[in-house]
Amino acid sequence: MKAEPTATLNPDDAGTPVSVKIRERIQAARKRFHANDNIARFIEPGELELLLDEVEIKMQAVLDSMVIDTTSDHNTSDTARRVAKMYVSEVFKGRYVNQPTITEFPNAEHLNELMIVGPITVRSACSHHFCPVIGKVWIGVMPNEHTNVIGLSKYARLAEWVMGRPQIQEEAVVQLADLIMEKTQPDGLAIVMEASHYCMAWRGVKDMDAKMINSVMRGVFLKDPALRREFLALIPGKN
Repeated sequence: MKAEPTATLNPDDAGTPVSVKIRERIQAARKRFHANDNIARFIEPGELELLLDEVEIKMQAVLDSMVIDTTSDHNTSDTARRVAKMYVSEVFKGRYVNQPTITEFPNAEHLNELMIVGPITVRSACSHHFCPVIGKVWIGVMPNEHTNVIGLSKYARLAEWVMGRPQIQEEAVVQLADLIMEKTQPDGLAIVMEASHYCMAWRGVKDMDAKMINSVMRGVFLKDPALRREFLALIPGKN
């Protein structure tokens, strides 16, 4: 087994796992590092690759404890590295990288009509079992003359960033709503998410058809039932 990688950017850190150094920075700043938190600001250049190496080593230990022969089984000989890369660089990337750059434009035409973006395909994993959560999101925005306008693809990028962490669907939708409200400052925001949870389909009750649907309403969508009905009626398959 490979030696556990350490953060060597500072000579005083020799022998300390990079995950420990990152955790110490977060704790010193008195911030959270829950499964669905972004911790990119506490990761220094070069440390993400060291973190990937560390996860690989610990994943190999999990495989060993499961009595899987990764030495002579060609199918699992690189599994620890593949799983580490999948978690750190792909499915949970939203924890470890900064928010995507979003260009904002003034509402020059003073648009004030309902706009709906979706369905946006989202992929995440539940923080209870790390099983996939795959679904779609619809976003409704009611702008005003002071609203910042962002490109349609940017809604998808923000959703991917938020969902790219171990998540609970109810919390994920709130996080996404907070982020879009901060970026665009609209009069109202509505988000609906529908997803399949493989912690139900793959294990437990093994129900392949069950889906979870939840919503978040902000501003005028919360106060105006007619606007809320209009948004829900315009979502294909949801009226």
